[in-house]
Parts: sequence; structure tokens; C-alpha cells
Amino acid sequence: MAVDVRPSLLVHRPPREVAAFMFDPANDLRWTGGITSSTPARPGPLVEGATVVRTAKFLGRRFTYGYTVTRHEPDRLVELKVDRPFPMTVRYELEEHADGTMVSIHATGSPGRYFRWATPVMARQVRNSIAADLRRLRACLES
Repeated sequence: MAVDVRPSLLVHRPPREVAAFMFDPANDLRWTGGITSSTPARPGPLVEGATVVRTAKFLGRRFTYGYTVTRHEPDRLVELKVDRPFPMTVRYELEEHADGTMVSIHATGSPGRYFRWATPVMARQVRNSIAADLRRLRACLES
């Protein structure tokens, strides 16, 4: 059984403004819940090959994990390969909308042995966490 969630939310800003904020790890602590640190290998916006190390809390556990950008389309998409809490692919997707930008975060992955039994609970938790991140992102950009 796999986790496959894709919450979306409309942000009343153009895609280039959303991308400039969302695709820059310097802003991670402002909009990504559970993150206590975010350290990119090099400063600036995410581009293909970029790596970032984060410290986070998820399901009551504190851990450090990294991600690598595997795909980047300016002002439209960033795809991340994440190693923890289980291997996942996370895509930040931006689509122009008449009222701003439709922002989606698509997370897919298969929990390993330790989490496999809890996949339905984890999928719900990942969906809720991403939806909350999107609401924080909108608040940062629309305030």
C-alpha cells in the first residue's frame, strides 16, 4: 500500500511570486509545519540537483532528513526526492489561474517495514500536514 496525496489551494498571487517564495528554502520555516531547521547546500532558489537538509517532527518523532531536487521548471514545478520518514517523491506544482495560482503538493511513496502497517494513518497525516502547509503558504503570500 502506498501513500499518494495531492492537496491543492488557490493563492491570490501570480505564479512567479508564489514560486519565488515557495521554491526558496530560506522561507521553509515560515510555511512548512513541523520543520525546525532547513539548511540548503547552497543559498538561493531550488534548482535541479540542489540539496537541502531539514530537521522535523512527524508522528511524534524528531528526525533529520534530506531531499534532492530531481526536476525543476521555473515558476511551475519542483520535484523532490525525500528519504525520510520514508522514501517519497514530493512535487510542488503551480498552475496559473484566473484569480492567481493553483498550488498543489503531490506526495507519493511507500512506507518501509516499520511504517507499512500504518500506511492509511500516515496517508491521512501527510494529507493533513500538506493541507496545513498550503494554508500557511497562502497566509504568508496574501498578508
